[in-house]
Amino acid sequence: MKQDSSRFLSWPRLAVLALALSAPLLSSAAKLSPEQQVVQHYYQTERQAAGLVSKSLKISNITWRYNEGGDINRPTILLLHGFAGHRDNWNRVAKFLTPSYHVIIPDLPNTGETQSSGNFDLSVPSMSAQLRQLVETLNIADKLNIAGHSLGGSVATVYAAQYPFDTQSLFLLNSAGIYKHSNTPYTKDPLLLKNLVVTAPGDLDHIAHQLMQNPPKVPEQFKSAQEKLLISRASQSLKFIDQMVTLNRIYTPDSFARLTRNIEAPTLILWGKHDKIINVEVAKELQGLFKRAETPVILNNVGHVPMLEAEQQVVQHYLPFLAKTQNLKNPLADKLIPLN
Repeated sequence: MKQDSSRFLSWPRLAVLALALSAPLLSSAAKLSPEQQVVQHYYQTERQAAGLVSKSLKISNITWRYNEGGDINRPTILLLHGFAGHRDNWNRVAKFLTPSYHVIIPDLPNTGETQSSGNFDLSVPSMSAQLRQLVETLNIADKLNIAGHSLGGSVATVYAAQYPFDTQSLFLLNSAGIYKHSNTPYTKDPLLLKNLVVTAPGDLDHIAHQLMQNPPKVPEQFKSAQEKLLISRASQSLKFIDQMVTLNRIYTPDSFARLTRNIEAPTLILWGKHDKIINVEVAKELQGLFKRAETPVILNNVGHVPMLEAEQQVVQHYLPFLAKTQNLKNPLADKLIPLN
């Protein structure tokens, strides 16, 4: 097991992380428990403050739930959460984006409130393909700015590689990937990720401090409700990790590097310096894989989840990057611009 662990895809290793960050949500059609009502009310308040509205859209066998805000006539930003997280993980950042951009934040399939078939393929390429259908249906494919955190960063990377003509910019926060120089216990032995599943009272605080250097303060009533819901889903979460690891064993650092070579979009990489899940040193490795990546932004006193720990710092770097990339031409769209 240890000999093979270095070849495991980092994507499934991050599947559990958001489980410790947020409680599961249910469809609005379902009868909510008291705990679910508390959690829903908290996130609805956040959405309203961020100028976001919750929407639903059925495409094939997937019923998508997503948050939307901002002027639809302005450039679109697609924000992707990590697996087992949900769209509301981005609310703190979206508050600063909706005044100037059109923002879409979906729950990825089988996470949050987005529902799909029980046998849904949880591999990252599958997620990217389903995401493309959503993007095309919403008519936001052209010049799309896409951002992803953790495992969502991997989905964003695959999307930008598969659809290089349509991707205007790429923003990766503590992004999961297949790295040669990842050296945390969690990247060396994926079984340790099961220690990040909330299974008993008191786990949430401990796990939050593993994931974040400075976890944001939340109301005690919300935290208690959140923890109870996570405990109720512990067995499902453990099975989810096993399934993700099994589906993604075929990938290697070399195949990941080949994938990134297809990406033409300007790329911004941001990392929390104190990330205990994926060590900050891989940010430089990741930069070297892209054609048009800027020098990575490293945030001091921040862990694995910058958009919850330091949303204002995230936006201070992201907004200027967005502004300068909106008028850049895609090299693939103009033969007069050299590809390299």
